[in-house]
Amino acid sequence: MSRSRDRTRRHPAYLRRPEEFYTLWIAATSTYGVGDIVSTIAFLAYVPAVEEANPIVAFALDSFGLAGLVGLKIVVYLVMLWISVLGAREGDGLLYYFPPVLLTAVGLYLTGSNVRLMWIAT
Repeated sequence: MSRSRDRTRRHPAYLRRPEEFYTLWIAATSTYGVGDIVSTIAFLAYVPAVEEANPIVAFALDSFGLAGLVGLKIVVYLVMLWISVLGAREGDGLLYYFPPVLLTAVGLYLTGSNVRLMWIAT
């Protein structure tokens, strides 16, 4: 039996191990979604002399305000979730695990960076 045929008979990883799937994406949501958004809003509110360094985020904030920031985060999040689900369906572990792990790492870094900058500025 070939590997590709074997993959079609197995359920995707998010169905076989739903707790793992939810844990990965709750971590990504907590750090990239909530942590970075809250720390960015706090940073911009409490240190108004400093502007957003990321030009894409700065454009979203200038054009649409906080809704632009949240909307941009949601788009990135949904694209990464789609990649992860596609990887699970194809049996590709890298595509399944990489998106939530990347978002978690980026969220931790950005949240930490924002908190550090607020600490230095006050």
